Amino acid sequence: MKRPRRSSTAHVRAVSRSRSRLKPRTRIILAVLATGVALLLWAILARVFAPQGNTTASRFDAIIILGAHVDPDGTPTPALVSRITEGVHEYDRGVAGHVIVSGGPNGRYIQAAVMARLLEAQGVPSSAIVLEPKSENTIENACFSVRIMKQYGWKTAEVVTSTSHLPRSKLIFSRTPILWHGHAAPSLAAPGEDSEWDDTVSEILHTGYYLLYSQWAERCSP
Repeated sequence: MKRPRRSSTAHVRAVSRSRSRLKPRTRIILAVLATGVALLLWAILARVFAPQGNTTASRFDAIIILGAHVDPDGTPTPALVSRITEGVHEYDRGVAGHVIVSGGPNGRYIQAAVMARLLEAQGVPSSAIVLEPKSENTIENACFSVRIMKQYGWKTAEVVTSTSHLPRSKLIFSRTPILWHGHAAPSLAAPGEDSEWDDTVSEILHTGYYLLYSQWAERCSP
């Protein structure tokens, strides 16, 4: 004898009850995913539309080179070498007569000191170099460098950093009172290398963190 089938109404109710038991957890998961995707898109769009600068000048009072990590033995990383090399190129072109190297403690070394030695090794006189040796992040790079500019009476700067780092740097410098323009240092990595992709992904995440938190919590008055 065949067992009687449950009515379609009863079946729908059973399914509905089953779904309702999962709904709070599902909602939380979906909310977290949606928030993450929204933040990621926000960061990407902010990077794409970051201002190139607030001046069209081709000559500046100073070139600001933003620091990057050095190895434990004090050897500059390729990212730092790239930034310094491009800064030297801009100095040699006459973009500015002074160079601010911005970078604080990095293990036993000070990024700015390592950068200054690289500049001198590539022909930039020590009299043209100003060290900013205290900053520990990009917000402080901008803030402390602008303080130095005020001390010297400088009002304009070209900001040199890596291509992947530049969009976030531009967002940060757009909140400073100086006239500035961003300039990308070409990567020393071969096209398509994992390090270049990793740097870009890392910078997108850092941009999201900046937009969501650090631009408010880590503000610095130049």
